[in-house]
Amino acid sequence: MDEAGNIFQFVRSEGIVPAILALFATALIVRMIGAALERLGKRFNEHRLVLHQASTIVRLTLYLIGLGYAVSLMIHLSNEALLTLGGTIAVAVGISLRDLVSSIIAGVTILIDKPFSVGDRITYGGVYGEVVEIGLRAVRIVTLDDNRVTIPNNKFLTEIVASANAGALDMLVQLDFFISIDADLERAKGLLSEGLVSSRFTYLKKPWTIVVNQVAQGDFIAVRLRAKAYVVDLRYEKELETDVTERVMKAFALAGVSGPSVLHRAVS
Repeated sequence: MDEAGNIFQFVRSEGIVPAILALFATALIVRMIGAALERLGKRFNEHRLVLHQASTIVRLTLYLIGLGYAVSLMIHLSNEALLTLGGTIAVAVGISLRDLVSSIIAGVTILIDKPFSVGDRITYGGVYGEVVEIGLRAVRIVTLDDNRVTIPNNKFLTEIVASANAGALDMLVQLDFFISIDADLERAKGLLSEGLVSSRFTYLKKPWTIVVNQVAQGDFIAVRLRAKAYVVDLRYEKELETDVTERVMKAFALAGVSGPSVLHRAVS
C-alpha cells in the first residue's frame, strides 16, 4: 500500500486523458502502417518477408515511443523525486512486471539476434507453423491446420527453436516414397525426378536431390526414395507435396513400379 501511494503521488490527473489518447493514436498509427505494409507484401510477393520484418520492427518501435510519451504525460518527476520513485518502480517491476519486462527484452533480442523472423516457418516445442507476429509480449504462430499459437518471447531465449527457411522465401521440402526391393530402381528415380521438375511449385534455381535407402517399413523391407527439393514460396509447401505425390504415384502405377510387399518380410 505504501509503495502504491508513493507511485500515485507523482501521477498528474490532468495528464491521464491525454495519455490515453496518445496510446490510442499510437495503436491506430501502428495498425495503419501494418495494413499498408501488408498490402505492399501482397503486391510485391518476392519482398513479402522483408516487408513483414520491417513491419515488426516499426510496430515495436512505435509502441515503445507511444508508451514512453504516455508515461511522460501522466507522471511528473522532479529531480528530488527521481531517487524515491526509482526505488519504488524497481520494486514494482521486479514483483509485478517481471515476466512482462523479460518478454519485452526477449522480443528486442529476437529482432536483433534474428533466430527467426516474421514469415519464417519454425518448429518450437512440437508446434510447426508460420510466424505471423513478434509482439511486445509474445510470438504468434499460425500452424498449417490454421491454429493460432501464442508463445511468450522469453521462452525462445532458453528453448530450442528451428527455422525451416531462415528468412528466405523458398524452403527445402522433403518427400518420401517407398517401393519394393525388386522394383526397377532406376526407372523409379527417373519418374520421381520428372515429378519434381515438372511441378510448378518446385524452385529449380536451387539444387534438388534423391537419396535412396533400404529401410524396414513395418514388417517388411522396402526401398525408400527421399526427394529433397525447394518450394518457390514457403506458403506452397503442402501444394508441392500434394502435386509431386500425385504425379509420382500415377507415374509409378503406369510404369508398373510396385510398392513394398509383405512377401519381403524383414528378418527378425
